[in-house]
Formats: sequence, structure tokens, C-alpha cells
Amino acid sequence: MSEFFPIIAQIDSTAFNISYLAIAPELILAAGAALILMIDVFYKPRSAVHAGLVFSTLILATASAILQYDRVQDGATTHFSGMIVADEFAVFGMFILLAVTALGLLVAWPMVEELGRRGSETVALVLLSAAGFMFMVSGAHLMMIFLGLEIGSISLYILAGITRDSIRSDEAALKYFLLGSFASAIFVYGVALAYAGTGALSLSGIAEQLPATAVVLRPGVVLAAIALIITGLLFKVTAAPFHAWAPDVYQGSPAGIVGYMATAAKVAGFGALVRILYVSFGSFSDDWGPALAAVAAVSIVLGTVMAIMQTDMRRLLAYSGVAHAGFIITGIVGGNLQAVWFYLAVYVIQLIAAFAVVSVMAGPTGSVSPLEDYKGLGRRSPYLAGALTVMLLALSGMPATSGFIGKLGVFTSAWSGGYEWLVITALVASVAGFFFYIRIMVLMYMEEPVLAEAPGAEVAKPVVSPNVEVALAIAIAITLFFGIYPTPLLNFLG
Repeated sequence: MSEFFPIIAQIDSTAFNISYLAIAPELILAAGAALILMIDVFYKPRSAVHAGLVFSTLILATASAILQYDRVQDGATTHFSGMIVADEFAVFGMFILLAVTALGLLVAWPMVEELGRRGSETVALVLLSAAGFMFMVSGAHLMMIFLGLEIGSISLYILAGITRDSIRSDEAALKYFLLGSFASAIFVYGVALAYAGTGALSLSGIAEQLPATAVVLRPGVVLAAIALIITGLLFKVTAAPFHAWAPDVYQGSPAGIVGYMATAAKVAGFGALVRILYVSFGSFSDDWGPALAAVAAVSIVLGTVMAIMQTDMRRLLAYSGVAHAGFIITGIVGGNLQAVWFYLAVYVIQLIAAFAVVSVMAGPTGSVSPLEDYKGLGRRSPYLAGALTVMLLALSGMPATSGFIGKLGVFTSAWSGGYEWLVITALVASVAGFFFYIRIMVLMYMEEPVLAEAPGAEVAKPVVSPNVEVALAIAIAITLFFGIYPTPLLNFLG
């Protein structure tokens, strides 16, 4: 082995442009997950110890992201032989993912405590999935994006079936795994065709090669690559017609973790989609723009119509998510990425809060959430009903909520981009979408609760853990503050 030491000594690390600050949040999250598992194996501590470790991990990861944000103000840089890019776009995604992880774990903590020894596995998987999704939004190379996609997705597959004692949960995990693997294969096939057409896998390298037309079949190969890569990522963000897995998976997965599952993958999927389209395939925007606009219209209409027909809260939120994916894509085709990030940031907070209420009503590890359970919730738990009402109004785009500002931004973006027909379609669907949101509010405030006890018995009140109360309070504050005064967040994203 000694003969290799001189060779190793001659390696210039600057040639790889190694910067551990560029991947510090991911490293900290992965180290925190490993530490939690090791401490659980050797010491079997109480859940309070794990809570302290999680809090410390998220604080350190956030601090490193802030340092990285300060660094990227001087300009974007690439590291690790062009695999990772440090820029404002990546840091925005990291901040949103850290917020989603923190709120998601707050909501999931009653489930973590109920699972006992498996609770530490749940926490570790959440942290690992967040690290993987961060690699997606900061990836400057298609293989790095794919690596992040798999790290995040495999963790979510396991989380869907983490309880291991529910047939619905096992079914959800299996469906998610099979369809997710199929979508990943489509994405990889698109990556292979992109390499065949351009001879490059880095996002900037692909962009440099696309103007050349020396190979006769190159344009056709590149178009096929774009279609397959977009398809693979649209699956992750639950856009139609690649959404069929979402209602079943959300309905069957443990209630405590569904909010995180539904939001983290959306942030990473949209972050990777925007970076790939605008960095690598920007010269083909006339090809993928109309196709994505069609996907947005189908998602908005189908998601709205199917949500109206649902009798289960989780399935309703899943189809609502399909419509919201269409709204976000509306902003992408318009080209205003500030509006896209704003919509995505406020939407995931609203969705986590809505699923937090679901986790209370169904139980931390419950698998079904019929709308009948929400009858009379305004009497049984005014705080839960009020929090859910604020989130539903924001999801519907009601003025004075951040949802209204988000929709206004993406609609303005699409209109100025020449997609007036898409904006009109989205506006009509938004009006129709008020029905299923108002329907839930009617159940909460104007219907009598379904009594399992004898007539005249005291109505059972849902038990809300302090963690969920804090998560809901944070979500309400964010939703109302940025609905009334969105300037700070818009300036940050600008």
C-alpha cells in the first residue's frame, strides 16, 4: 500500500473544488440520523433524548444553511467536480425542507412515542429523506439528482409502512414502492437518453451541447429525454396523470407522518424540475412549455373534480394536492420562479397543518379519516376546527391568506407568459374548489357530531398534544402574516 501514498499526496483537492459547507446541511442531517440510531441501540433512551438530538440537529443544519446563504450572495459556485451547486435557488429549497422537516416531526412526535423502539427509526428516516431531497435541489448533475431522489424516496417508502401492524399501511408502502420504482426507472431512462443526445450529464454541460446539431437524431433523442425526465419528476409531485398512487398511499400511511411525506417530496421534485428545465433544456422551452401547461390544466381540473367526490379527508387532500401541483406548474411555465417558490413555501406549510389535524382525528398511527369524523368538530375542539378552517381557506385561495398571494403570483406569471387559457381554466377550477373546502367547514360547524355513546352522553373531545398545538400555531401565524404582508418573503425569494 505504501507505493500509493505518493500518488495520493499529489492529488490536488482544489481540482475537485471540495467545499463541505456546500453540503453541510445534508451532512449534519445524516450524522444526526446515525447518532440517533446508535444511541438508541446502545442506551435505549427516552423519547425526550431523541427530541433533544433532533432539535440540535435541525438547529445546526439551519445554521449551516444560513452560512451558505451568506456565501452565495457573492455568486453561485459548483463543488465536488461539478456535482453540487451552491446558489440562492438551492438554499431556498434547503430552508423550505428544513421548515417542513421541523413541522413534520412536531406533528409526528405522538406517533414516534407510540411506536416505541421504532420511533427512533422513524426520526432517522425523516432526517435521511430530508438530506436526500436537499441533494435534489442542490444537484448540478443528473446522477446527483437521481441519488438524492432515491435516498429521499426509499426513506418515504419505509415510512409509509413503518407501523408494520396495519394491512392498509403495508398496502400503501407496497404501492408507493412499486410505482415509485417505476417512476425512478423512467427518470433514469430519460437521463440515459440525455447523455446519448448530448454526451454530458451535468446540467450546464447539457445546455452547452444542445445548440450543436451534428447528430441527425439528436433533437429527437433530446425531446424523448426531456419527456421521460419530466414524467419521472411529475410522479413525485403528484401531477396528473401520474397521481394515481397518492390517494391510496396518503389514506393507508400512518396519519402522523403523512404530512411530511406529502410535502417534502413536492419541494424536492419541483426544485429539481425547475433547475433541470431552465438550466439544461431552456432552449427547448417552446417544446416543454405547452406540454407542461397541458399537464397543469389536467391536474387542476381532475384534482378539483375528484376532490369533490371524496368521502375521506386524506383522499380529499390528496386530490387537492393534485390540483395544487397544477397551480405550481402554471407558475413554472410562466417563468416567474419567485412566484413558484412563494407558492410552494406557503402551500407546504398549509398542507402539513391540515394533516396535523387529520393525525389528531385519526390517531397518530391511524389509517382512515372519514369526513363523518369531522362533524361537530367546532363544538368538540374549537382550536382544531379553527386551525383547519384557516388552512382550508388558504388552500382555496381566500384573500388575507398566503394562499391568495401564491395563486395571484402564479396566475400573473402564466398570463404574462402567454398562457391566458390556462389561467382562465385555473380560475374556474379554483371557484369550483371552494365547494369541497366549504363542505368540510359545514361539517365542522353546522352538523351534529356522530355519537358512539348513548344519547345525551358527553361528546368526546379530541386530545391534542402540545407538539401539534405548536405546529398549528406556527402554521396559522405564517399563513396569516404572509397573506397580509408578503413582502418579507417575496424579497427573500427575489
